[in-house]
This record gives sequence, structure tokens and C-alpha cells, in this order.
Amino acid sequence: QVQLVESGGGLVQPGGSLRLSCAASGSIFSIYAMAWHRQAPGKQREKVAAIGWSGGNTNYADSVKGRFTISRDNSKNTVYLQMNSLKLEDTAVYYCNAKTTVIPYEYWGQGTQVTVSS
Repeated sequence: QVQLVESGGGLVQPGGSLRLSCAASGSIFSIYAMAWHRQAPGKQREKVAAIGWSGGNTNYADSVKGRFTISRDNSKNTVYLQMNSLKLEDTAVYYCNAKTTVIPYEYWGQGTQVTVSS
């Protein structure tokens, strides 16, 4: 099993920055990719950014390209999401996701609230 614990959410003004962290524990060996998703009230969950666990390849949703950066620190088993130039529409609960090579093939964190408001 893999456990994911997110932190770093909060309230920030438009144009501000936040850094989210996702610490993984348990069967780390089975992880091959991690991602951040978000879900705003009344909307479907969407993938924001993803990163390979070993190779480090990244991809981003068009809505966050140039503003968000996903990174990882394998020594700490932690993935980060640096969010800059935050907009009102970035307000959502952000979830960490891990893809694994063994059943159940993916895990989710509990989520952390990000609120962008003036």
C-alpha cells in the first residue's frame, strides 16, 4: 500500500504563490508516476500536472502551463507543486495521485484546499 499526505494549501490573493507538498510512504518501489489533480465546487476533477517518478518527465494542463511547476525529491519521497500567479479560478481542492505497478494501480491523498481570493 501507498500512503499520500498533502500539505501546503491555504488562502492566497490573486497573483500570489503557494507550494503544495505530497509525501509518499509505504510501497514506494511500486510508484512510477505521480500527479496533482484538482476539483472545484460543482466541477469534475481535472489533472493539473504529472511527473515520472524516475525519469522526471512532466506534463501540464493548458490552464496552468507557465504558472505551475511540478517537481520531486526522491530522497524525501515527496512531490511538490509550485503555484505562481494564482488566479481566482485556481480555487479548488488539490489531490495528490500516485500510479503504481501493482493493484490497485493508483492511490489518492486526502486533498488540500487552495483558495484564491482578494
